[in-house]
Amino acid sequence: MKTFIIAAAVNAFLAVALGAFGAHGLEGKIPEKYLKIWQTGVQYQMFHAAGLFVIALLLNKLPQAGILNWSGWLMVAGIILFSGSLYILSLTQVGVLGAITPLGGVAFLAAWVLIIITAVKYL
Repeated sequence: MKTFIIAAAVNAFLAVALGAFGAHGLEGKIPEKYLKIWQTGVQYQMFHAAGLFVIALLLNKLPQAGILNWSGWLMVAGIILFSGSLYILSLTQVGVLGAITPLGGVAFLAAWVLIIITAVKYL
């Protein structure tokens, strides 16, 4: 539980900082297309930081639901792969990096499915 609260807070902090950096530090320095890609990375990072908080709270209530640990780690992996690849893509404008992004999306989807399974099984 503690691990996912810390991961959630770190990722929420980073999403705010990277959002501000994109809005103030990158504006006018990279094409608008890549600025929008950067913002997508920020939005998904923040959404899934909130998801990590949800997982931590559920783990506190349902410590027997080990599947939630998998969900949390998949969400962390999704943030790194999805948002991270979008940040790198925005800065480098190397299009092949976009091939990594769907792997993060699959990790996000799997994490949410595991939360659904937990709800059906334990709540």
